[in-house]
Amino acid sequence: MLARLRAATIIATAATATALLPSPGVAQDYPSKSVKIIVPFGAGGPADVFSRQLGQHLSDALKQSFVIEDRPGAGSIIGTDAVAKSAPDGYTLLAMSNTHTTNESLIANKPFQLMRDFVPVAGINFSDLLMVVHPSVPAKNLKEFIALAKSKPGELNYASSGAGTPYHMAGELFKAMSGTNIVHVPHKASGEARNAVLGGHVHMMFDAITTMASNVCVGQVRALGTSSSMRSSVLPDVPTVAEAGVPGYESTIWLGIMAPAGTPAPIVAMLNAEINKVLRLPDIQAAWAKQGATPLIMSPVEFDAYLRKDIEKWAGVVKRSGAMPR
Repeated sequence: MLARLRAATIIATAATATALLPSPGVAQDYPSKSVKIIVPFGAGGPADVFSRQLGQHLSDALKQSFVIEDRPGAGSIIGTDAVAKSAPDGYTLLAMSNTHTTNESLIANKPFQLMRDFVPVAGINFSDLLMVVHPSVPAKNLKEFIALAKSKPGELNYASSGAGTPYHMAGELFKAMSGTNIVHVPHKASGEARNAVLGGHVHMMFDAITTMASNVCVGQVRALGTSSSMRSSVLPDVPTVAEAGVPGYESTIWLGIMAPAGTPAPIVAMLNAEINKVLRLPDIQAAWAKQGATPLIMSPVEFDAYLRKDIEKWAGVVKRSGAMPR
């Protein structure tokens, strides 16, 4: 009797679980209209540029428009909250970065929680950051810059696209590891921060190598170091920050796609498969390699684990750097 009861319970549980699974048919008619990818950062930055490339390929493959909409502000909070409040039907997606995983520990009063209110869809890519100074800064290399900063505590400044962004956290980590006091000057978008450095209004910036390398090549800024553990093939003559004067320093920028929590699993799986097809295209890989970007190919489960690990990592960096939660 007990054995039959246990068997009946197992069968009933399995039936209930099966009933709760989204039907594969949910994805068969998707997408039947335009899909919006909200980029919570400014135009011209890595998230905007790579989302547009991805969106064009998805539009071609799925025969529906993937429209990119930039909604910058509040360190990605404005655009991200708009996606969190959207219908979980696969027609509004979020282009996100390690800004989001950092903000989980840096910003206490967000209107959303990343791993509660969103579901991971797919990675896009990752790339180095590039530490640059305006040519007017009298430092030809990283050691000279550190010496200059230490001789003038609080007088040098660095730009970012807002609190919690990779540019901000790279700067805070550099300050903590180099023992310097450099003032953070946040901007609404990476383009504004970049222009502030190019115009000589701000001394220094950590920027994505995919967007700043060309400015280095024409002499608009001076590169002092790259942020990864190995030199970049894009600027092989530029040393890493670690080898140039701050041993152990490492910081990168990565991008991915998430959807509102509750988005049907078959739609998430379809989007993941289609995005990964784009990331495997030889022309995409070749073009991104020239810019210093590497495709981030993962399943939704793998991307979920990646995000949780990154949240933990940046919580430690926030604590170590002394960056103040808000």
